Amino acid sequence: MTLSIWRYAHLALAVLSSLFLFILAITGAILALDAVLEKTAGHKVQNFEELALADVIPVMRQHYTEIIDLSVDHNGFVQIDAFDVEGNAVKAYVDPNTGKQLGDVTLKNNFIQGVTALHRSLFLHETGRIIVGTASFLLLLITVSGFVLIVKRQKGLRYFFAKINRDFLAQYLHVVAGRWSLLPILLIALTGTYLFLARMDLFKQPPLTIKKELKAGSTDQQALADFTIFKTTKLAETVKVEFPFIEDDPEEFFLLSTKEGNFTVNQVTGDVVEETKFSFAVLLEKWSLDLHTGRTHMLLAIVLGVASLNIILFIYSGFVITYRRTRNKIKNRYKAEECSIVIFVGSENGSTVFFANQIHDQLLQAGKRSVILEMNNYRVLPKAEHFIFLTSTFGLGDAPTNANQFLSLLSSCDQQRAIYFSVVGFGSRSYEDYCGYAIAVDAMLEKQSWAKRLLPVNTVNNRAAEEFVVWATNWSEKTGIVLHTTPAVYQSQTVGLRKMKVIEKTNVTDDNQTFKVVLKPVSKTRFLSGDLLGVYPTATNDERFYSIGAHEGLVHLLVKLHPQGLGSNFLYGLQPGKTINARILMNAHFHFPAHAHHVLMIANGTGVAPFLGMIMSNTRFVAAHLYVGFRHNNAMAENYNVFANESIKQRKLSSYAVAFSREKESQYVMDLIHRDAHFVMDLLASGGVIMICGSLAMQKDVETLLEQLLIANQCQSLSTYKQRGQLLADCY
Repeated sequence: MTLSIWRYAHLALAVLSSLFLFILAITGAILALDAVLEKTAGHKVQNFEELALADVIPVMRQHYTEIIDLSVDHNGFVQIDAFDVEGNAVKAYVDPNTGKQLGDVTLKNNFIQGVTALHRSLFLHETGRIIVGTASFLLLLITVSGFVLIVKRQKGLRYFFAKINRDFLAQYLHVVAGRWSLLPILLIALTGTYLFLARMDLFKQPPLTIKKELKAGSTDQQALADFTIFKTTKLAETVKVEFPFIEDDPEEFFLLSTKEGNFTVNQVTGDVVEETKFSFAVLLEKWSLDLHTGRTHMLLAIVLGVASLNIILFIYSGFVITYRRTRNKIKNRYKAEECSIVIFVGSENGSTVFFANQIHDQLLQAGKRSVILEMNNYRVLPKAEHFIFLTSTFGLGDAPTNANQFLSLLSSCDQQRAIYFSVVGFGSRSYEDYCGYAIAVDAMLEKQSWAKRLLPVNTVNNRAAEEFVVWATNWSEKTGIVLHTTPAVYQSQTVGLRKMKVIEKTNVTDDNQTFKVVLKPVSKTRFLSGDLLGVYPTATNDERFYSIGAHEGLVHLLVKLHPQGLGSNFLYGLQPGKTINARILMNAHFHFPAHAHHVLMIANGTGVAPFLGMIMSNTRFVAAHLYVGFRHNNAMAENYNVFANESIKQRKLSSYAVAFSREKESQYVMDLIHRDAHFVMDLLASGGVIMICGSLAMQKDVETLLEQLLIANQCQSLSTYKQRGQLLADCY
């Protein structure tokens, strides 16, 4: 709860000030670069720190007939405003050792002046200064809250620089940059806030002025080099020396301004006749200005410039993190107490919620009553039959924020009936505590009397969709509830919506409930056979996926019409010329193998669609073989037979075999494989690839048969061929 408060406070402050901080960060980075470039002018001499005014002023008097003032800027460059022996006005940088001119003093160009004004007041004068000051204060609060979040995330200061769980790039950069930029950004925010308050006269203190009387008998002319104040004042501590208008006139004085105060100096005797010491508030304002701008040290200016750029990075990465969290919101249709399947989620940054939503949507599509709950909302659920736990691990093997109370809730809350459970952990193998919390949850569940294990705990490294599919496949096989086993469905990085125009749509018949839809992307889109098309039948963003057959830039779909099927009825209702919104998901896992010399494609029903596209695109004349299972030997089957024979003539297909399950001599694709077992074993042994597309039940039966044949022929296990990429499946 405490962490959530800090997180929401951090987010609220960032949202409130992001626009102004973005402007201040950009202008701050530009001004920091300008401060660095200033110091490359080379007007500072090597012995600058050792020189005293007693060394410098006499030299200047020798070289210039009249001196108005001598000043030292924040870079340590010495400037003079004077007239030379020829009566020419001189305003230049000089060498304090010799009086030699080093370069002209010029004003900042209009661009830098404009950036400075924008940075200080947003061109809004007093109102702008208030806004900038407020933004600086908010940045201070953001920095403090960010520091607290990192400390809590890493479980204390001791682990402040410990390895970070890399949920996704924006989150990783946000935390890493936050750790290394903490001090410079805190410095920027603190000094910026103080400068604003100081300029609003909130710390105003009157200076201390001390008038000193001339010592008796101290009217003799003293050499400038012998003035005590000049001998004790270093050039590096000097801000400005204003020279007397008339030399040798006791009524005219040197006006010396240093970093500590101002002095009025008798030009005849060298006595200090008046001294003004700056208040602590004034000194603090000067120090704040130097630290805020980095104008006094090149390294500090570079650090502050990088920190300013990091503020821009924080704004970007912070909004990416927020977007991901809000995008992956939990959307429930039923109350938890009414549902038979409950998906519990433990997620720190919302990534795990994405996987939960994908499973949840499929369960709803299958007609199941499903609900997603945060793990901290665990309670007695009277109608539950299955619990699915999807959880990440936070910090050093700890629970994410919305699951940190789950274990205590679990131990104190018994379910009223036996419930099957399955745990999936998300994490990174680069950490010692890889999926540590998920493993702890699984162990605790096993101790509950009502809990019945459905599957061993499954771990997913770096949100790898291929690893999550392993769990989805096993869960589907155990429960008989079909889930997608295509990795692309579980990849959060997908292309956006595209307009698709309907080119062709066939009709169903009494003995054929499968129809074809051909779509043309309105804009240029790259896709291959085996990719997926996501369509949206309703305004609720419920998504349905279909395997693509690609040919000549067109999307070919084969769809079975189900009486209550939301997606199939939507597609069947389309007419040529109609335009729909859809998205294409790259499914590289199921593309036609680029280097295989032999490919066996096995399909049933509408699973044949991507294979038809692959065959039409087989311009390398790879030895491709197609086994298909249909229910009836009807007109559709005859069309495929014609297509196959034509493809064989064009050398795009090497062989074609079909099995009909509802005809007199009933056959399934497994029968074709068993018949050609020797050929199939040789194909695997020679490096060939088997591709399976269609129903999940068919995939399971085919893989079971292949495993049996491999054992009988004393070959390696089927899992070995899967790992080699010789067995590819896209089933549903």
